[in-house]
Amino acid sequence: MNNIKTSIIPQTQKFALKGNGQDINHKAICIFAATGFFLGEDSYYVNKIALQPATDYILDENNIVTGSEQYWKWNYDPEERSLKQVTEEFAHLFEKICREKLSDRNVILPLSGGLDSRTQSVALPDNFNVRSYSYKFQDSFDETSYGREISKVRSYPYSEYTIPVGYLWNCIDELAEINKCYADFTSPRQMAVIDDVSELGDVFFLGHWGDVLFDDMGVDDNLNNEELIKNVIKKIIKKGGFELADSMWNCWGLEGNFKDHLVERISDLLDGIKIENANSKIRAFKSMYWAPRWTSANLDIFSSYRPAVLPYYDDEICKFICRVPEKHLAGRQIQINYIKLKNSGIAKIAWQDYAPMNLYNYRKFDSKMRLPLRAVKKGKRLLKEKFLKNKMIQRNWEIQFLGERNSKQLKEHLFQNKKFGEFLSADLVADFYEKFQKEDVKYSHSVNMLLVLSMFCKKNQFKDLPVCE
Repeated sequence: MNNIKTSIIPQTQKFALKGNGQDINHKAICIFAATGFFLGEDSYYVNKIALQPATDYILDENNIVTGSEQYWKWNYDPEERSLKQVTEEFAHLFEKICREKLSDRNVILPLSGGLDSRTQSVALPDNFNVRSYSYKFQDSFDETSYGREISKVRSYPYSEYTIPVGYLWNCIDELAEINKCYADFTSPRQMAVIDDVSELGDVFFLGHWGDVLFDDMGVDDNLNNEELIKNVIKKIIKKGGFELADSMWNCWGLEGNFKDHLVERISDLLDGIKIENANSKIRAFKSMYWAPRWTSANLDIFSSYRPAVLPYYDDEICKFICRVPEKHLAGRQIQINYIKLKNSGIAKIAWQDYAPMNLYNYRKFDSKMRLPLRAVKKGKRLLKEKFLKNKMIQRNWEIQFLGERNSKQLKEHLFQNKKFGEFLSADLVADFYEKFQKEDVKYSHSVNMLLVLSMFCKKNQFKDLPVCE
């Protein structure tokens, strides 16, 4: 017998069996295609399940689950106190986590223009050995300036990297081995520089999921159940994702229809979260079903090279969030107040979402200011594209899918993989590839997921593989 206890937000995906057989879970794959991650226990196979968060499992010698019990559940039990008090509690807890998990280790800190990594930089004691870095896309706007400024204030040795066009095709096989094709390949840009950044220290200090835990979900606290389901579906379905999933559903001749199946799955999962407040309930849903199945899938890129510490994944942070009134979480107030309290120099650095405003004056950044700034930024991009004939990269997939070499590699993976051709109709794949050629923004996710499925077919053996006509 083997006992496994999973964290509240598991940092890595673990799987077990619930029986024998290797039947493909077509319905689960359709949801994966639409959203970019598998829901709940789902995997590529009917009898292979993902171990769920905050659960004690008993497995037999064949890795089959013989028993399980959830030991903790997301809740909303707010304790009324001032924002100042909440910020002080957060400071004590967050800094304690940093000290306990990073002491005497050479820390590698990725920095961006957001609040999560900035909060981490403030929390690290002065006597810690920290090296920081930032990266940007080739042929894109320079977004490394934020990390550069933060590092200067904290006196960190700092490195900058450029993510080159078409890097994916040099590492796609390794990436598929690392994330096991349970997440897309275009989002984890760190794959392009992981050899270099992993040499900066002993442990990665990563800021994933802080933006979810320390903000509201942008909805009314009192959404009814129907509105809640619609809102969650809207959040998780990617552009073009529903169309791809619906086409695959019909292609495989599955019973019922994709829309009803999706609504039923989301409804069932939400029913299992006993929280009345809609913002808190959506946060719990995302932390239970999105973080472990999408965010964590690509965290293995870091941990396959160096150990990774994720303070926002910490069990105590999750429990802390459940006691904080939603009014204090809205608008990232806790992190903003914490940074201003602990390091005014860091707080004065522009916040990327509101640049050029910082944490002291970002509230002045209204729509009247946003429009001319966006116009100037767009103008610079258009001028560069027109006179330098150089298209500015703005999205992850552009650097891997656009251009002659990228197109050649993409087509090879989609159309010259015999096993993938047996798994999914060549006509369906060709249809979505052609749609991508005409409307690349709308159908980039669809092509991205087809690439993942192609790599999954390449890496795995199937028995009695059904052919989609």
